[in-house]
Amino acid sequence: MSNRSMLFIGIFAVLTASLAAQAQRAPAKPYSPPRMPDGHPNLQGIYDLATLTPMERPAGMKAVLTDEEAAKMERDVAKQNELRGQPASADRVAPPKGGDGSTGPAGGVGGYNNFWLDAGSSYTVVNGEKRTSIVVDPSDGRVPPLMPAARQRIAERILRPTSDTTESRDPGLEPPGSYDDPERRPLGERCLLGFGSTSGPPALPDYFYNNLHQIVQTKDYVMILTEMVHDARIIRMNADHLPKTIRKWMGDSVGHWEGDTLVVDTSNFTDKTRFRGATEDMHVVERFTRVAPNALLYRFTVEDPATWSRPWTGEYTWPATDKPIYEYACHENNYALENILRGARRREADEAAKKTKQ
Repeated sequence: MSNRSMLFIGIFAVLTASLAAQAQRAPAKPYSPPRMPDGHPNLQGIYDLATLTPMERPAGMKAVLTDEEAAKMERDVAKQNELRGQPASADRVAPPKGGDGSTGPAGGVGGYNNFWLDAGSSYTVVNGEKRTSIVVDPSDGRVPPLMPAARQRIAERILRPTSDTTESRDPGLEPPGSYDDPERRPLGERCLLGFGSTSGPPALPDYFYNNLHQIVQTKDYVMILTEMVHDARIIRMNADHLPKTIRKWMGDSVGHWEGDTLVVDTSNFTDKTRFRGATEDMHVVERFTRVAPNALLYRFTVEDPATWSRPWTGEYTWPATDKPIYEYACHENNYALENILRGARRREADEAAKKTKQ
Protein backbone atom coordinates (compact mmCIF):
# COMPACT_ATOMS: atom_id res chain seq x y z
CA MET A 1 0.00 0.00 0.00
CA SER A 2 1.41 3.39 -1.03
CA ASN A 3 2.10 6.19 1.42
CA ARG A 4 -0.60 8.27 -0.32
CA SER A 5 -3.23 5.54 0.23
CA MET A 6 -2.26 5.25 3.87
CA LEU A 7 -2.57 9.02 4.23
CA PHE A 8 -6.09 9.00 2.74
CA ILE A 9 -7.11 6.14 5.06
CA GLY A 10 -5.76 8.00 8.07
CA ILE A 11 -7.59 11.21 7.16
CA PHE A 12 -10.82 9.28 6.59
CA ALA A 13 -10.51 7.58 9.99
CA VAL A 14 -9.92 10.89 11.75
CA LEU A 15 -12.90 12.53 10.01
CA THR A 16 -15.14 9.55 10.82
CA ALA A 17 -14.15 9.63 14.50
CA SER A 18 -14.66 13.39 14.64
CA LEU A 19 -18.13 13.18 13.09
CA ALA A 20 -19.10 10.35 15.45
CA ALA A 21 -17.96 12.39 18.44
CA GLN A 22 -19.93 15.39 17.24
CA ALA A 23 -23.03 13.23 16.78
CA GLN A 24 -22.68 11.96 20.35
CA ARG A 25 -22.32 15.49 21.69
CA ALA A 26 -25.15 16.94 19.62
CA PRO A 27 -28.16 17.67 21.84
CA ALA A 28 -31.46 16.06 21.00
CA LYS A 29 -33.72 18.30 18.99
CA PRO A 30 -36.22 19.87 21.44
CA TYR A 31 -39.83 18.89 21.02
CA SER A 32 -41.91 21.51 19.22
CA PRO A 33 -45.47 21.40 20.64
CA PRO A 34 -48.61 22.28 18.68
CA ARG A 35 -49.72 25.86 19.12
CA MET A 36 -52.90 27.64 20.11
CA PRO A 37 -54.12 30.62 18.02
CA ASP A 38 -52.27 32.96 20.43
CA GLY A 39 -48.98 31.19 19.67
CA HIS A 40 -48.55 29.45 23.04
CA PRO A 41 -48.21 25.65 23.32
CA ASN A 42 -51.42 23.67 23.27
CA LEU A 43 -51.62 21.81 26.58
CA GLN A 44 -55.21 20.68 26.10
CA GLY A 45 -56.17 17.08 26.57
CA ILE A 46 -57.02 14.40 29.12
CA TYR A 47 -54.21 13.00 31.26
CA ASP A 48 -53.99 9.91 33.47
CA LEU A 49 -52.08 10.66 36.68
CA ALA A 50 -52.10 7.09 38.04
CA THR A 51 -48.58 5.90 38.83
CA LEU A 52 -46.73 3.44 41.04
CA THR A 53 -44.20 6.14 41.89
CA PRO A 54 -44.94 7.25 45.46
CA MET A 55 -44.81 10.82 46.70
CA GLU A 56 -41.75 10.08 48.85
CA ARG A 57 -38.97 7.60 48.15
CA PRO A 58 -39.18 4.45 50.28
CA ALA A 59 -36.26 3.91 52.64
CA GLY A 60 -33.37 2.05 51.06
CA MET A 61 -34.58 2.51 47.47
CA LYS A 62 -32.46 4.25 44.87
CA ALA A 63 -33.73 7.29 42.96
CA VAL A 64 -33.92 5.67 39.51
CA LEU A 65 -34.84 2.12 38.51
CA THR A 66 -33.39 0.25 35.57
CA ASP A 67 -35.83 -0.90 32.92
CA GLU A 68 -35.46 -4.47 34.18
CA GLU A 69 -36.04 -3.53 37.82
CA ALA A 70 -39.10 -1.45 36.97
CA ALA A 71 -40.54 -4.18 34.73
CA LYS A 72 -40.21 -6.79 37.48
CA MET A 73 -41.85 -4.58 40.11
CA GLU A 74 -44.65 -3.67 37.72
CA ARG A 75 -45.26 -7.37 36.97
CA ASP A 76 -45.39 -8.10 40.70
CA VAL A 77 -48.02 -5.39 41.22
CA ALA A 78 -50.06 -6.72 38.29
CA LYS A 79 -50.04 -10.21 39.81
CA GLN A 80 -51.11 -8.86 43.21
CA ASN A 81 -53.94 -6.88 41.61
CA GLU A 82 -55.11 -9.97 39.75
CA LEU A 83 -55.29 -11.95 42.99
CA ARG A 84 -56.94 -9.15 44.94
CA GLY A 85 -59.43 -8.60 42.14
CA GLN A 86 -60.99 -12.02 42.55
CA PRO A 87 -64.66 -12.00 43.62
CA ALA A 88 -65.15 -11.80 47.40
CA SER A 89 -66.48 -14.90 49.07
CA ALA A 90 -70.17 -14.81 49.97
CA ASP A 91 -69.32 -16.84 53.11
CA ARG A 92 -66.76 -14.37 54.46
CA VAL A 93 -67.05 -13.31 58.10
CA ALA A 94 -68.46 -9.87 58.83
CA PRO A 95 -66.02 -7.28 60.21
CA PRO A 96 -66.15 -6.61 63.96
CA LYS A 97 -68.43 -3.94 65.38
CA GLY A 98 -66.82 -0.54 64.95
CA GLY A 99 -64.28 -1.86 62.44
CA ASP A 100 -61.00 -3.66 62.80
CA GLY A 101 -59.02 -0.58 63.85
CA SER A 102 -57.50 0.06 60.43
CA THR A 103 -57.61 3.41 58.65
CA GLY A 104 -58.52 4.32 55.10
CA PRO A 105 -61.63 4.78 52.98
CA ALA A 106 -63.09 1.42 53.99
CA GLY A 107 -62.80 2.33 57.67
CA GLY A 108 -62.02 -1.24 58.66
CA VAL A 109 -65.64 -2.28 58.12
CA GLY A 110 -65.45 -3.29 54.47
CA GLY A 111 -65.57 -1.29 51.28
CA TYR A 112 -64.56 -1.50 47.63
CA ASN A 113 -62.69 -4.61 46.65
CA ASN A 114 -59.63 -4.34 44.44
CA PHE A 115 -61.66 -4.59 41.23
CA TRP A 116 -62.74 -0.96 41.60
CA LEU A 117 -59.34 0.50 42.44
CA ASP A 118 -56.66 1.83 40.07
CA ALA A 119 -53.54 2.90 41.91
CA GLY A 120 -51.38 2.79 38.79
CA SER A 121 -49.52 0.10 36.88
CA SER A 122 -46.16 1.69 35.98
CA TYR A 123 -43.51 4.03 37.33
CA THR A 124 -43.38 7.61 36.11
CA VAL A 125 -40.71 8.31 33.49
CA VAL A 126 -38.98 11.72 33.50
CA ASN A 127 -36.12 12.44 31.09
CA GLY A 128 -35.95 8.74 30.35
CA GLU A 129 -35.57 7.83 34.03
CA LYS A 130 -37.99 5.60 35.91
CA ARG A 131 -38.32 7.48 39.17
CA THR A 132 -38.98 6.06 42.65
CA SER A 133 -40.35 9.29 44.14
CA ILE A 134 -42.22 12.35 42.96
CA VAL A 135 -40.17 14.51 45.35
CA VAL A 136 -36.84 15.38 43.69
CA ASP A 137 -35.59 18.16 45.97
CA PRO A 138 -34.37 17.36 48.62
CA SER A 139 -32.32 14.76 46.78
CA ASP A 140 -33.31 12.01 49.23
CA GLY A 141 -36.82 12.12 47.76
CA ARG A 142 -38.40 12.98 51.10
CA VAL A 143 -40.47 15.99 52.17
CA PRO A 144 -38.34 18.19 54.49
CA PRO A 145 -38.84 17.94 58.27
CA LEU A 146 -41.70 19.81 59.89
CA MET A 147 -40.95 22.88 61.95
CA PRO A 148 -41.58 22.48 65.72
CA ALA A 149 -44.58 24.82 65.57
CA ALA A 150 -46.01 22.76 62.70
CA ARG A 151 -45.71 19.52 64.70
CA GLN A 152 -47.57 21.13 67.59
CA ARG A 153 -50.21 22.54 65.24
CA ILE A 154 -50.82 19.15 63.66
CA ALA A 155 -51.06 17.50 67.09
CA GLU A 156 -53.66 20.05 68.17
CA ARG A 157 -55.51 19.50 64.91
CA ILE A 158 -55.93 15.83 65.83
CA LEU A 159 -57.51 16.92 69.11
CA ARG A 160 -59.76 19.42 67.33
CA PRO A 161 -60.43 17.90 63.90
CA THR A 162 -61.62 20.08 61.06
CA SER A 163 -63.36 19.43 57.77
CA ASP A 164 -60.27 17.97 56.12
CA THR A 165 -59.52 15.46 58.90
CA THR A 166 -59.91 11.81 57.90
CA GLU A 167 -59.81 9.85 61.15
CA SER A 168 -62.94 8.61 62.90
CA ARG A 169 -63.77 7.38 66.39
CA ASP A 170 -66.82 5.92 68.07
CA PRO A 171 -69.10 8.39 69.88
CA GLY A 172 -68.16 9.02 73.49
CA LEU A 173 -64.44 8.39 73.05
CA GLU A 174 -61.88 11.15 73.57
CA PRO A 175 -60.54 12.96 71.71
CA PRO A 176 -63.50 13.37 69.36
CA GLY A 177 -63.18 12.35 65.74
CA SER A 178 -64.10 14.14 62.57
CA TYR A 179 -67.22 12.01 62.08
CA ASP A 180 -68.77 13.00 65.41
CA ASP A 181 -70.21 16.25 64.00
CA PRO A 182 -71.87 16.50 60.56
CA GLU A 183 -70.40 19.98 60.11
CA ARG A 184 -66.87 18.62 60.50
CA ARG A 185 -67.07 15.69 58.13
CA PRO A 186 -64.08 15.75 55.72
CA LEU A 187 -64.51 17.67 52.48
CA GLY A 188 -63.62 14.59 50.42
CA GLU A 189 -66.12 12.43 52.29
CA ARG A 190 -68.77 15.08 51.65
CA CYS A 191 -67.89 15.05 47.92
CA LEU A 192 -66.91 18.71 48.02
CA LEU A 193 -63.21 18.37 47.20
CA GLY A 194 -61.05 15.53 45.93
CA PHE A 195 -59.37 13.24 48.44
CA GLY A 196 -55.80 14.09 49.39
CA SER A 197 -54.39 16.64 46.95
CA THR A 198 -55.65 15.19 43.67
CA SER A 199 -57.15 18.55 42.66
CA GLY A 200 -54.12 20.44 43.99
CA PRO A 201 -52.21 22.47 44.05
CA PRO A 202 -49.95 20.63 43.98
CA ALA A 203 -51.91 18.13 41.87
CA LEU A 204 -50.90 14.64 42.98
CA PRO A 205 -51.98 11.07 42.27
CA ASP A 206 -54.58 9.82 44.74
CA TYR A 207 -53.41 6.19 44.38
CA PHE A 208 -57.05 5.16 44.52
CA TYR A 209 -59.22 5.72 41.44
CA ASN A 210 -60.66 8.48 39.20
CA ASN A 211 -57.18 9.45 38.06
CA LEU A 212 -58.02 11.59 35.04
CA HIS A 213 -57.48 15.35 34.65
CA GLN A 214 -58.53 17.47 31.69
CA ILE A 215 -56.92 20.76 30.64
CA VAL A 216 -58.97 23.30 28.70
CA GLN A 217 -57.04 26.35 27.56
CA THR A 218 -57.87 29.83 26.24
CA LYS A 219 -55.84 33.02 26.01
CA ASP A 220 -57.17 34.37 29.31
CA TYR A 221 -57.95 31.23 31.33
CA VAL A 222 -56.76 27.66 31.85
CA MET A 223 -59.15 25.18 33.46
CA ILE A 224 -58.05 21.88 35.01
CA LEU A 225 -60.94 19.48 35.62
CA THR A 226 -60.29 16.68 38.11
CA GLU A 227 -62.29 13.48 37.70
CA MET A 228 -62.21 12.79 41.44
CA VAL A 229 -65.09 14.77 43.00
CA HIS A 230 -65.46 16.91 39.82
CA ASP A 231 -63.18 19.76 40.96
CA ALA A 232 -62.73 22.52 38.36
CA ARG A 233 -59.71 24.69 39.00
CA ILE A 234 -59.63 28.04 37.16
CA ILE A 235 -56.26 29.69 36.45
CA ARG A 236 -56.42 33.37 35.51
CA MET A 237 -53.72 34.30 33.02
CA ASN A 238 -51.53 37.39 33.41
CA ALA A 239 -53.55 38.57 36.42
CA ASP A 240 -52.80 39.82 39.92
CA HIS A 241 -53.60 37.77 43.00
CA LEU A 242 -56.83 38.47 44.83
CA PRO A 243 -56.65 40.36 48.15
CA LYS A 244 -55.49 38.21 51.06
CA THR A 245 -58.96 38.50 52.58
CA ILE A 246 -60.34 36.34 49.74
CA ARG A 247 -59.32 32.72 50.20
CA LYS A 248 -60.25 29.55 48.34
CA TRP A 249 -60.11 25.81 48.98
CA MET A 250 -57.73 25.36 46.03
CA GLY A 251 -56.11 28.75 46.48
CA ASP A 252 -55.99 31.65 44.03
CA SER A 253 -54.09 30.60 40.89
CA VAL A 254 -52.64 33.04 38.35
CA GLY A 255 -50.59 31.97 35.35
CA HIS A 256 -48.11 33.28 32.82
CA TRP A 257 -45.90 31.82 30.10
CA GLU A 258 -42.14 31.45 30.37
CA GLY A 259 -41.18 30.34 26.88
CA ASP A 260 -43.13 27.13 26.23
CA THR A 261 -43.82 26.48 29.93
CA LEU A 262 -47.03 27.48 31.69
CA VAL A 263 -46.11 28.77 35.16
CA VAL A 264 -48.90 28.89 37.76
CA ASP A 265 -48.49 30.77 41.05
CA THR A 266 -50.99 29.91 43.82
CA SER A 267 -51.59 31.52 47.20
CA ASN A 268 -54.64 32.54 49.32
CA PHE A 269 -55.44 29.07 50.67
CA THR A 270 -57.90 28.46 53.50
CA ASP A 271 -57.52 26.69 56.83
CA LYS A 272 -59.93 23.98 55.62
CA THR A 273 -57.57 22.50 53.02
CA ARG A 274 -54.18 22.26 54.68
CA PHE A 275 -51.89 20.27 52.42
CA ARG A 276 -49.83 17.93 54.62
CA GLY A 277 -50.47 20.20 57.60
CA ALA A 278 -49.49 23.47 55.90
CA THR A 279 -50.88 26.85 56.91
CA GLU A 280 -53.14 29.01 54.79
CA ASP A 281 -50.01 30.97 53.80
CA MET A 282 -48.61 28.08 51.76
CA HIS A 283 -47.24 29.14 48.36
CA VAL A 284 -47.11 26.77 45.37
CA VAL A 285 -45.49 27.36 41.97
CA GLU A 286 -46.30 24.84 39.23
CA ARG A 287 -44.77 24.39 35.78
CA PHE A 288 -46.55 22.62 32.91
CA THR A 289 -44.48 21.72 29.84
CA ARG A 290 -45.58 19.56 26.90
CA VAL A 291 -42.56 17.31 26.32
CA ALA A 292 -44.07 14.92 23.75
CA PRO A 293 -47.24 14.57 21.69
CA ASN A 294 -48.72 12.42 24.44
CA ALA A 295 -47.16 13.75 27.66
CA LEU A 296 -46.78 16.77 29.93
CA LEU A 297 -44.03 17.28 32.48
CA TYR A 298 -45.56 18.60 35.71
CA ARG A 299 -43.18 20.20 38.20
CA PHE A 300 -44.08 22.02 41.43
CA THR A 301 -42.39 23.75 44.35
CA VAL A 302 -44.07 24.12 47.75
CA GLU A 303 -43.06 26.73 50.30
CA ASP A 304 -44.41 27.44 53.77
CA PRO A 305 -41.76 28.53 56.32
CA ALA A 306 -44.24 27.97 59.16
CA THR A 307 -44.56 24.29 58.20
CA TRP A 308 -41.35 22.97 56.55
CA SER A 309 -37.69 23.69 57.20
CA ARG A 310 -37.15 24.56 53.52
CA PRO A 311 -39.01 24.71 50.18
CA TRP A 312 -39.28 21.42 48.32
CA THR A 313 -39.94 20.31 44.76
CA GLY A 314 -41.55 17.38 42.98
CA GLU A 315 -42.12 16.37 39.37
CA TYR A 316 -43.70 13.59 37.37
CA THR A 317 -45.05 12.96 33.89
CA TRP A 318 -48.73 13.27 32.98
CA PRO A 319 -49.36 10.76 30.15
CA ALA A 320 -52.17 11.67 27.76
CA THR A 321 -55.07 9.23 27.39
CA ASP A 322 -58.09 8.73 25.19
CA LYS A 323 -60.18 7.46 28.12
CA PRO A 324 -63.32 9.47 28.92
CA ILE A 325 -63.78 11.38 32.16
CA TYR A 326 -66.77 10.08 34.10
CA GLU A 327 -69.11 12.21 36.15
CA TYR A 328 -68.48 11.92 39.87
CA ALA A 329 -71.81 12.05 41.69
CA CYS A 330 -71.24 10.20 44.94
CA HIS A 331 -74.03 11.87 46.93
CA GLU A 332 -76.92 11.07 44.64
CA ASN A 333 -79.45 9.04 46.65
CA ASN A 334 -77.04 9.01 49.59
CA TYR A 335 -79.21 8.28 52.63
CA ALA A 336 -76.43 7.21 55.00
CA LEU A 337 -75.85 10.56 56.68
CA GLU A 338 -79.59 11.08 57.11
CA ASN A 339 -79.88 7.70 58.84
CA ILE A 340 -76.82 8.41 60.99
CA LEU A 341 -78.39 11.64 62.22
CA ARG A 342 -81.74 9.92 62.71
CA GLY A 343 -80.04 7.23 64.79
CA ALA A 344 -78.25 9.85 66.89
CA ARG A 345 -81.53 11.66 67.60
CA ARG A 346 -83.14 8.34 68.55
CA ARG A 347 -80.29 7.59 70.94
CA GLU A 348 -80.68 11.01 72.56
CA ALA A 349 -84.45 10.48 72.93
CA ASP A 350 -83.92 7.03 74.52
CA GLU A 351 -81.38 8.42 76.99
CA ALA A 352 -83.72 11.29 77.88
CA ALA A 353 -86.57 8.83 78.44
CA LYS A 354 -84.39 6.78 80.81
CA LYS A 355 -83.55 9.85 82.88
CA THR A 356 -87.21 10.80 83.06
CA LYS A 357 -88.12 7.35 84.47
CA GLN A 358 -85.38 7.64 87.06
